[in-house]
This record gives sequence, C-alpha cells and structure tokens, in this order.
Amino acid sequence: MYRLLSAVTTRAATPGGCAWGRGRREAHQRAGLPPLGPGWVGGLGLGLGLALGVKLADGLRGAAPAQPPAAPDPEASPQAEQLPPQEQPLAPWSAQTPMPPPSRRFARAIDSSRDLLHRIKDEVGAPGIVVGVSVDGKEVWSEGLGYADVENRVPCKPETVMRIASISKSLTMVALAKLWEAGKLDLDIPVQHYVPEFPEKEYEGEKVSVTTRLLISHLSGIRHYEKDMKKVKEEKAYKALKMMKGIMESDQEKEFKEKGGKSNEKTDFVKAKIEQDTDAKGRNLKPGKKKNDFEQGELYLKEKFENSIESLRLFKNDPLFFKPGSQFLYSTFGYTLLAAIVERASGYKYLDYMQKIFHDLDMLTTVQEENEPVIYNRARFYVYNKKRRLVNTPYVDNSYKWAGGGFLSTVGDLLKFGNAMLYGYQVGLFKNSHENLLPGYLKPETMVMIWTPVPNTEMSWDKEGKYAMAWGVVEKKQTYGSCRKQRHYASHTGGAVGASSVLLVLPEELDVEAINNKIPPRGIVVSIICNMQSVGLNSTALKIALEFDKDRSDVS
Repeated sequence: MYRLLSAVTTRAATPGGCAWGRGRREAHQRAGLPPLGPGWVGGLGLGLGLALGVKLADGLRGAAPAQPPAAPDPEASPQAEQLPPQEQPLAPWSAQTPMPPPSRRFARAIDSSRDLLHRIKDEVGAPGIVVGVSVDGKEVWSEGLGYADVENRVPCKPETVMRIASISKSLTMVALAKLWEAGKLDLDIPVQHYVPEFPEKEYEGEKVSVTTRLLISHLSGIRHYEKDMKKVKEEKAYKALKMMKGIMESDQEKEFKEKGGKSNEKTDFVKAKIEQDTDAKGRNLKPGKKKNDFEQGELYLKEKFENSIESLRLFKNDPLFFKPGSQFLYSTFGYTLLAAIVERASGYKYLDYMQKIFHDLDMLTTVQEENEPVIYNRARFYVYNKKRRLVNTPYVDNSYKWAGGGFLSTVGDLLKFGNAMLYGYQVGLFKNSHENLLPGYLKPETMVMIWTPVPNTEMSWDKEGKYAMAWGVVEKKQTYGSCRKQRHYASHTGGAVGASSVLLVLPEELDVEAINNKIPPRGIVVSIICNMQSVGLNSTALKIALEFDKDRSDVS
C-alpha cells in the first residue's frame, strides 16, 4: 500500500512527469499570472493519493468482504427496492409532473395481488403460478411464484411457458373472425359446406343443422369428453331442478309476506316435491364426487393426429346430445371441427394460419404444444395422486384439439392478445377525437359481436355471466343504490392435464364526452397460468383487475 501511494504522489509531484501539469502551468503563464510553483501539482497528487489510501485502508481494516448476492427464494415476496436519498420522490405525483414508474404507481395493488396469489397457491398446493397485468395497454407487473420444474428447482418467471388450455378457443375465434370479415366464412350455413367429411345429423328422428355460429358458442349439441348421453342429460336436469328450487323458494317467500306470514299448502307441497326429486337426483349423481373431465380417457390421448380432418373420427359419428341451439353443452370437440372449417375456408393448414395471426399480434412465444421441439422456458406439469403426493402428469398428445386447448404461451403474450382485443373493441369510440389511430386487428363491430352474450348459454366460471363467442362475458349491472356494482368484463379460463389458466379483460367504463385525452386500449388485462390442473383462477383474476383499477383511478 505504501509503495503504491509513494508512486502516485512522486509521479504527480515531478515537474516533467505529468503532461497535464505541464499544460496547466503553460496556460497559467500565458494568461500573465505568476508562475506556479513546483509544489502545486505535487500537493494535488498527494491529496488524491492520501484520499485513495484512506479509503483503501478503511476498507481493509473495518469493512467485511463483499458477499455474493443470495439466490432468490421463489417462495418469498420480493422486497421493496430502497431508493437512495437523491432519488426519493419530493412530492406526490400530479398531472404536471412525470408519470411515476409502474412499480411505484401500483405498489399497493401489486402487494395485495401477490399476497392473494400466495394464498391461492398454498390452498391448492400448486407448484408454480405466473401472473401478468397490464393497464391501458402497458404491462405493469409480471411475476412468477414457486417452481416451473420442481425436480430441478427451476423457479417460475414471467417468461415461463405453460399450457393455456381452453384460452386456445379465444385464439381460434380470431381466425374465424378474420375469415368472416374477409367474406370467406358464413357463420350460419351448415358446416358440411366447408367440411363434407362431417356427416349430416339428426336429433330424435328430425334432420338438424349444425352451423359455425352454434359451434362457437357451444350450442351445437356435439359432446364433450363424456360419452354417456344419459349422464349428461341427468346432470343438466339436476342443475335445472336446483335452479327451479331457488325460484320457487323466492316466489314462496314473496307470497308468504304478501299474505301476512300464512303458510300456503300448495307451494309447500311443490317445494317438498322438488326437494325430494333433487335429493334423489343427488343420490344418483353424487355431485360432490361426479366424474370430471380429468377422469375421461380422451383427455389423456397419446395418439398423434396429422390434421384436423383426421381428428374428426374421434366424434363425428356420435349422436348429438341436444338439438342444436336448444341447450348449452361445452365441447372442445366442437372446436376441433372449427379448426377444420378454418382450414377449408382459408386454404391453409390450421397451424400455419394461426402462426400468421400470432406473428401479427406479436405473440412470439405462443406455439402449439408438441413433445419433440425444444421450447425454451417450458414448465413441467403436475397433479396430486390418490395419496396426495405431487407427481408428474402422464404424457399426452394434444394434436386432436389444437383449436380448443392445445397451445402453449406466456402471460406476456396473453396480455398482448387481450389488449389487441380490447383495442379493437374500443377504437370505434375514439375515431372522431383521434383521426390518426390505427385500426384494430378485428373491427369494432366484430369485437362487439364476439363480446355479446348469447342466449341459452352458461358461463361456468362466473354464474352471473353468459358465454358469448369463445369468451365468457359478464355485463354491467347494479340493482340497488350504494350496493354491489357488477362490472362488465370478458374472460376465458382453461383446464388441461397439469395446467390451469385464465385471461380476463376489464374495460374502462368510458365517458364518450371525456375521451379526447385518452388513447385505446383503456382497461385492465390480467393473465394467470399455473402448472396444476383443476385450479379455479377467474375470481382471483377479477380481484386482481379490480385492485389495479382502483390504483389506476386514484391517480388518473
């Protein structure tokens, strides 16, 4: 250390040893100032050398050696970053100051949402969950909790690729909509016009017609994974009885109040009869232990199908469970038929056509799931066995259902997709105030059609909504003043072997008179993917969306 300091100070103090010192002395003399003594450079050098020496000596005497940063714990919540004093905000944000960074602007929403996800993860025992949130078209938060690969301790991160399951249906809807806008697809003619390989159908001896529009909204009568028509019809009847029971109870309570609390024998008898029938149905069906999709053999198919036409042989000769248009029956096989329609109407292979759409939407990590290709950041998928031990799911081949549940993606790509749909839905409102806005990927009238609830449908993940066209939609509603307000939103959930997912779009409630300073998309988009099957995520996504909407409203 002493030799180092001596070298520094000696070099600086030598009159001819420093070019900078010589130049500084000459400039001083040219300016007519008294000549600088030989010690001024040395004094400067000595001061620098002593300061450096003191700093190094303090480091050697008192400071502990620097430790490498600890590996992040995927289960732990990230700590808030401490800003140095000079970077601390001096005043609250206002319209006259720059917009604060998203991490600070939505800090409260991020903290509460992260806590909620930890709770859900712990409740269901999910190995890993990834979440992404965008506000007004900009991603403001994405994070992974837990593990994408438990065996190798690979943590989840925003780039983690997982099965998105039935969100694939919403992607397929874009292909159908583009073909419809181009005049290449008629939604209301029999599907045999495009796919003659699918046989004409009868229901109870009557010839019936299956159309593309009915397929999209699960009103075609084509079965899902359950092949037993009797079981499906019994379950539908059981649900109808429960609904009727609720209506009867409401009517009875109303009549009871109107008559001053006197009992009505007729309604009592009807109520008792419904309860008896409901109990009988319950004993037969055992709803709490009913057979679900994941116990159906077709969900675990390992066979490779070359194209959508070949996949039709799984179900094309099966009878329709209901008359087309009469009842809602969720059917992934219906979307296999839709993939074949896309091929015939477009003239391209279904996967080629979808990859063109993904390219246009900038969804660069969204691909069909195949076992052979190396897909970076792909997660492993898990389920609990009968002994409640975490195990890897069996190998499956999803080539028979690309359109209805066969794609892989990331939360970032799903946010891009949701915002593209939201932009198209809203851009028509901004035409007069912003003439230079680019068109949406789908036209506004197309998006309005897609997000309009369809009669006779159900939204299984939110009973207050209806199914629309490859999206579930809840409409705006408020029954009582100063009470619960139901927000308008669109979403789709997904459930596959070892995976659960949701994509939710919460549009801003726009005031047409106050949109001059706004640009679409306006609203919150939330995507969540998980490598555990049978995890309901829609209510979680809605809570997260409302949290961010609250923070957004507080500063807008």
